[in-house]
Amino acid sequence: MPRINLDHRLAIRADVPALHLLMSAAILELQKSFLTEEQISSSRAIMGLDTQLIDDGTYFVVEQNGVLAGCGGWSRRTTLYGGDRSPGRDAARLDPAKDAARVRAMYTHPGFTRRGVGRLILTLCEDAARGEGFTSVELMATMAGEPLYRACGFEAVKEVVDNRGGAGVPLLRMRKAL
Repeated sequence: MPRINLDHRLAIRADVPALHLLMSAAILELQKSFLTEEQISSSRAIMGLDTQLIDDGTYFVVEQNGVLAGCGGWSRRTTLYGGDRSPGRDAARLDPAKDAARVRAMYTHPGFTRRGVGRLILTLCEDAARGEGFTSVELMATMAGEPLYRACGFEAVKEVVDNRGGAGVPLLRMRKAL
């Protein structure tokens, strides 16, 4: 697929309903080649939007001609992944001198895959984190997202299976120096 002209902006609370729809479509469609139906259902329980990112001004919306193509952000807070409903969230601030910023909640609408949406979001996140003094970024990759992150310079740190949603969902903690 050819790259397309994309616009981006910071997300606002009014975007939340549309973001939830995009995330649901991405989880249901893009993970089919990587997870069982039970794991996809579990994924929906453990993943999602952390509105703290919107409130912090670190969550981006990517659009083409006003159509939502993707979303994702970064965080200066401890939580590595999960949405508002996920247990174990920690809003403590990270120290840029010793901690990696977090890349969080990246989703591409199934109709916009392989068109530069994910790379744009990663670039926006990395540039913003670097601008606040972070020298590395970390993320928790789904199996569907891992190829993009590897292609963008992320390296595997640790394989994880998250059982909080029922069926175990394989994930990969990844890191990149900025």
